[in-house]
Order: sequence, then structure tokens, then C-alpha cells
Amino acid sequence: MKTSRRKFLKVAGLSAFALAGGMTALAGEAAAQVAPGKYVKREGMLQAKRWAMVIDTRRLKTEADYAPLIAACVKAHNIPDIPGDRNVKWIWTDSFDHVFPDDMNNHLNTAVRDKPYMLLCNHCTNPPCVRVCPTQATYKMEDGIVAMDYHRCIGCRFCMAGCPYGARSFNFIDPRLHLPDPVPNPAFPTRMIGVVEKCNFCVERLNEGKLPACVEASDGRVLFGDLEDPDSPVRKALAANYSIRRKPSLGTQPGVYYLV
Repeated sequence: MKTSRRKFLKVAGLSAFALAGGMTALAGEAAAQVAPGKYVKREGMLQAKRWAMVIDTRRLKTEADYAPLIAACVKAHNIPDIPGDRNVKWIWTDSFDHVFPDDMNNHLNTAVRDKPYMLLCNHCTNPPCVRVCPTQATYKMEDGIVAMDYHRCIGCRFCMAGCPYGARSFNFIDPRLHLPDPVPNPAFPTRMIGVVEKCNFCVERLNEGKLPACVEASDGRVLFGDLEDPDSPVRKALAANYSIRRKPSLGTQPGVYYLV
């Protein structure tokens, strides 16, 4: 008996849904230990209503200035060093024109336009990546952090297509084969081939009462704090200085600000 196209697609869709549900069930308690959003609140952890980051680009002028920030992130999160265009990035640098493509000022100061800028997940208030994830592997926490559950990720890469900032990397190659032995940080989980990863605002460090690794390594050039608290370092910096965000016209409300 012939099967209609509509019936075939219906069966295939139900099968995919069941597979995703099965993977979630298999993750079980292990997912609760790894997924940033599942961390149990503990005494001494840093908390906020809305975490945000302020990058003072006036004090970060060269690639060398950003090097210790990137190195700290790589070490804290066991980010692999994969050669070629399949490398995994949590924070990296790019040119002004790529970071702020909608800036229309053709007569911008050359000192501002010619230096590198740090990129990372923007932990948006309205994150499109969360809306398109079919398994809720990408989700938004109460404090504004856009987190990932690696056990739930099925590698569909919808979140990569949905993110307008290019902030996500896909593990085309087994990342564990491109880590030093021993791994830099045995306390943080390594990932597997076929999953997406990105900056998590160091939620695991916040849970231990520590600031993000890049902030700690920045010598005060990157600030982190509660956007809802007028006395936080980010609110004070934003009130006293001119700042910009990436692609503001999209309505995603990024949680990363740049002082220029």
C-alpha cells in the first residue's frame, strides 16, 4: 500500500519527537549536573535579576589586549583548539565593520574603526535562539543568561541559524581530540561531536561566587553586574559613558554593551 507524502512526514515528525524525548530521558540526572541552568543555588553564589557585561573598548586597543581574556575563557571551559575553519569559539575578536554592520557613520574616528572588538554570546533579553530550539537545549534562565544543556542538543543547528550574532559553534570534529592532556579544567564538562556550544557568562563560576573568567582577567576593562541594580558596576559605567550594542534594530536587547 502506498504511503502519502503527508502521512510519511507525520510519522517522521513523531519519530523525531520521540527520539528527542528519549535522549532527554537518558540524560536524566547527569544533565542536571552539567547543564548550567540546573546548578543548585548555594550560599555565596553571585545573583542578579539581569546579568550584563560592559566592555571598555577605549582600554582594549589591540589583539594583545584581548589575548589574556580569551586565554582565560579557553582554560576555564576546555575550549578545543581545532585547526582550520571548524574551530570552536566562545569569545573572539573581529573588526568594527563586522561587529557593528549597521553603523552608518562613514566618518567615524579611525582609532575607533580600526581596532579589534571582542565578540561573544550577547545573552539577549529576547533571544531568537531559544525560540527555534526544538529540544529546549537552549533556554533562558531567570537572571537573563542564555544557557545550554549539552545533553539535550541534537545538533540540528537551528540555534545557529536563529542567532543574528554568529555567537555559536558546532562541533563538526570531536573536540576532545583537540584538548591537552590533562584538560585545563577537569571541573567543567568537555563536549562531544555533534553539539553546539557558546559563551555561558561563566554561570558555573557565578554559582561559586566568582566573576566570569574574562572579567577576572581584564584588569577592570570588562565589567559585569546586575543591569537592574543602579549601584552595580555596569549601571554606573553605562550612566557615565556613551555605549553601543550590536544590531540594536533587531529588538533582541543584547546584554553586552561596548563603551566607545
